[in-house]
Order: sequence, then structure tokens, then C-alpha cells
Amino acid sequence: MRRGGGLIDRVDLAGYDAVWREPIQTVYRGYEVISMPPASSGGTTLTQMLNIVEGFDLTAAGWHSAEAIHLAVETMRRAYADRNFYLGDTDYVDVPLDRLTSKAYADSLRQSIDPARASASEDFNRVPIESENTTHFSVIDAAGNAVSVTTTLNSSFGSGVVVRGAGFLLNNEMDDFTSRAGVPNMYGLVQGEANAIAPGKRMLSAMTPTIVINPEGRTELITGTPGGSTIITTVFQIVTNHIDFGLPVQTSVDAPRFHHQHLPDVIQFENGGLPNSVIAGLRSLGHHVSERTGISHQFEEGSLPDSVIEALRRMGYGVSGRACLTLNLDLRDSVMAALTALGHVVSKSDCLSGNVESIYIAPDGMRVGGADPRGDSKAMGY
Repeated sequence: MRRGGGLIDRVDLAGYDAVWREPIQTVYRGYEVISMPPASSGGTTLTQMLNIVEGFDLTAAGWHSAEAIHLAVETMRRAYADRNFYLGDTDYVDVPLDRLTSKAYADSLRQSIDPARASASEDFNRVPIESENTTHFSVIDAAGNAVSVTTTLNSSFGSGVVVRGAGFLLNNEMDDFTSRAGVPNMYGLVQGEANAIAPGKRMLSAMTPTIVINPEGRTELITGTPGGSTIITTVFQIVTNHIDFGLPVQTSVDAPRFHHQHLPDVIQFENGGLPNSVIAGLRSLGHHVSERTGISHQFEEGSLPDSVIEALRRMGYGVSGRACLTLNLDLRDSVMAALTALGHVVSKSDCLSGNVESIYIAPDGMRVGGADPRGDSKAMGY
């Protein structure tokens, strides 16, 4: 690093220690969900989203319906607004974790969601106006010991600097800090002073390695993914796909995904995922669903049927997707129309980041792996 003109010196490295912090936990529809604490924003934001959406009947709304996506996106919008303002390294910032993860606070946020109309991200601004190299693995052994692990270089090849004679890349995690309040990072996240750079401070990642324990106390799901700012919303959808919609683990991992992170105020979706009727329904609700090629509120191009995209646009959302993988899923046109009707703006873009690794543990103890077809995932047993 000295040879490369970097700011970090031997004293910085010598004074840096790994610390143990208690995981973030919540109970979602009777299931205990355990996830990563700060300095990752993942567990806190996932918990906040699950607490908010718990007050809605997603099962009745229907999987990937305009109504269900609308409620999920409004939940994401509010949780990311808090993430970007409040969260940072708790050794340096007084983060109101108890409030952010409380059911009462989630109740208050839920009251601000209009089931028939998209809200504007500007209404939830907390501050003035993240990837391909992240790795996740989920493991469970014969004794039931479960581990969910995410590690990252941040963007592709990290900083692009290989340590001479050592053969490994240095990360560019500094981008996860707030360089300037109100200025987006490489993932489009607009963050606040709580995540500002300071000596020795840990930057705010989005890693969300997560374990779900069912109401009987048995470990039932282990999951996580890479994907920059989309990690949290991806894990959120994996958890709700399992608990609310009862999707098999592989179906849940394969399913098209969508994303919203407060700013920019756009829904992104995967290739083929939303029918026009859903897009129309979202737009009628006031959501912005629009075509784009960058990272913002994302789901992969085509992953939502047109009906879902249109429904989201009608709700007022700006919806965009990113060309990725055509899953040949044909969501009903009525879903697209419903989302557009809700006001969502739906658009195309590049593929969403994400490479989920999930394990479902059946009641009889059988382990069922779910490997993401978007990447080089593998499910293996021994």
C-alpha cells in the first residue's frame, strides 16, 4: 500500500482487530430470523423490512402480484432511507438499533404506506441531496450447525491493485463510506454523515448473511448473496418467498427479483419478470418503472411480467431493469397492469447483481440446496 501511495500504514493494520458483535434478530410470522449486525447494514435493514411487511398479508396479495410488489417496494423505500441516514460503524456512531429494529417503529412506518398509491422517495429523505466480487456461502453440517458467510472486495477486482509477491487483490471498500453527504456511491446509494470516513472506522456494507429459525426452534433456512446494494432486498425476497409464499428453495432462488433502495426513486426488475399488466398496475399506483442500464432500484430486465411493471408504474414508481438472464417466466398481464395502475415506473436495464446460496432444512432433516442460475453457484452435500 505504501508503494502504491495508499493512505493506510502499518499502524492502521496493527491497530485493527476483528470484533464480535451480537447478531440482529427478529421474529417474522413466528420464524426467528438472525442476521449480520453493523458495520453491515444488512441485518438491521432486513429486520426493519420484515417487521414492516409483517403487517401485510403477502400471501393473499399473491406472489409477484402488483399489490405484493408495491407493498414490498414501499417497505424497501422506507428501510433504505433509514439505512442511508442512520447506519454506520457502531464504534463511531450512535446508531438507534433498538428503535430501527423494533416492531413499534415498523408499525409507524407501515401506517405511512398507501396500499393504492406509490409514495415519493423525497418524502423520506434523511440526508441532503455497492458487487461482482462479493462471495457468499451457506453451510450446515450433520449436527445442524449452520453458518452463513459473506465476504467481499466490493466492486469488480476491488481496487484493481494486486499486492506484489502476495497474489491477492486489495478491496475498494472505501466506496462504501459516504464521501460526501447527498452524493451517490457506485451503487447509487445516497448516504449520510453517520457513514462518513474516519480513522479506524468500519464502512457500512450491505452484506446480509442470514439464518432463519422456525417457530419450533429448528433451523429452517440459511441464505445470503452478493450484489452490492441489492443484497438486502434479495435476501428479503428469499425470506418472504419462503415464509409468505411457500416457494420451494430452488424456485425461490430462481425467481425474478426487483429492487428499490429509496434513491434513485425507481423500481428495477429482471429480464422477463413482470408482465405489462403488472407494470401498468405499478405505474397506476404512482411508482416509477423505467428502462435504464445502471444500478438503482433494480430487478433484472424481463424478470417481471409486463403487467406487473405497468401496475407498478401506475402506482407512481420508476421501474427499471438490467439485462441479465431470461428466466422464461410468464407473469400474468394482470399483474403488470396492476403495478402500473399503482403508479410504478417500470424500465429495462442490465441484470441485477445477485448469486444466492440457500439451504432449506426440511422437517425430516433433509437438506435441500438452492443454487442461483445467475452465477456459478453450486449446491453440494457430503
